[in-house]
Amino acid sequence: MTNPAAPASPKPGLHPRNRHAHGYDFATLAAITPELARFIVTTPAGSPSIDFANPKAVKALNKALLEADYGVSGWDIPPGYLCPPIPGRADLLHHLADMLAEGNEGRIPTGERVRVLDIGVGANGVYPLIGHAEYGWRFVGVDTEQKSLDNVARIVAANEHLAGAIELRHQPVPDNIFVGVLRSGEKFDLTLCNPPFHASAADARFASERKQKNLGQTPGKGGSNFGGQDNELWYPGGERAFLTRLIEQSAGIPKRALWFSALISKAENLRHVEAALAKVKPTASRIIAMSQGQKQSRLAVWSFVGRAERQKWMLARWG
Repeated sequence: MTNPAAPASPKPGLHPRNRHAHGYDFATLAAITPELARFIVTTPAGSPSIDFANPKAVKALNKALLEADYGVSGWDIPPGYLCPPIPGRADLLHHLADMLAEGNEGRIPTGERVRVLDIGVGANGVYPLIGHAEYGWRFVGVDTEQKSLDNVARIVAANEHLAGAIELRHQPVPDNIFVGVLRSGEKFDLTLCNPPFHASAADARFASERKQKNLGQTPGKGGSNFGGQDNELWYPGGERAFLTRLIEQSAGIPKRALWFSALISKAENLRHVEAALAKVKPTASRIIAMSQGQKQSRLAVWSFVGRAERQKWMLARWG
């Protein structure tokens, strides 16, 4: 389902199946999404780009990429909501697809038999939109904020091909990650999560203002280039606390998912994630290094399903 064509000079670090590993065709994108055209500028090197410090430009680029490369029409988010970079989100999904291929004779399972739980789907719904376009997987997107779910529902309703592909569920208890949203006997092949970065609203605000200064913006005005609401940006104790809770709660439902996973944005949290994993004793775990330009992150993947059980799981669910 991915495009195997590989122009020269790929961006360093992106997965080889990532559609964006070789830059953007701004002329084609602007033709598909005309509103992007007014944000395109010429760099000192003479190549087209956009001002990535401008949140409106970033949103227009996302809209164009989702329509041009993933067939999603009418994508939009409410003002101030998280507008994540598409290449990085696609990368995470390709790495998880590789995990599913391991032990499956190197074949990535595709189609609706593969079910994925997106914890914190947000208003953008990017993981399910990309994952279904690339691999045909079915998703359940969970969020603590109903407004976010309503926006993803609007996007799904505007695209007939997404009917039945993305289910949305509200989590009314923020400290519960799985309890309250999983149905009786329900199993997932993957769970994924992009945890909140910050430990408090004040920390999130400080980081946003610092980023705005670095981008040459006036702090406190206009928001950051990627935006974000409170529940998208911060959690008591920050990323470390959320990841620790996620790992602990995954151990309470060990056979409800083949692979659990979570993005680790802050390098200093890696050792805490490894310690939390050691405590719950998964049958397998891995840390996958990821990068997009200057941004470095890590993907933690773990399973409580033994190797022999994994073989049975794959045969039963994917044939």
